[in-house]
Amino acid sequence: MGNFGTTEIILILLLVLVFFGSKKIPELAQGLGRGIRDFRKAMKEGDDESRTDDQRKIEEKKPQ
Repeated sequence: MGNFGTTEIILILLLVLVFFGSKKIPELAQGLGRGIRDFRKAMKEGDDESRTDDQRKIEEKKPQ
C-alpha cells in the first residue's frame, strides 16, 4: 500500500493541479513547509523540556 509507481504519482499531481490550480499550489506548499518547521521546533522544545526534567530528577537523587 505504500508502493506508488511513476504513473500513480503523475496522476495524483495532475489531480492536485486540477483541483487547486497552478496559483494555489505554491501557497499550499509554503503552508505545509511552515507546518513541518513548527512541528519540528515544538518537538525539539519538548525534548529539551523533558531532558531538563530528567536532569532535575537525577540531581535530586544525588547524595550530598
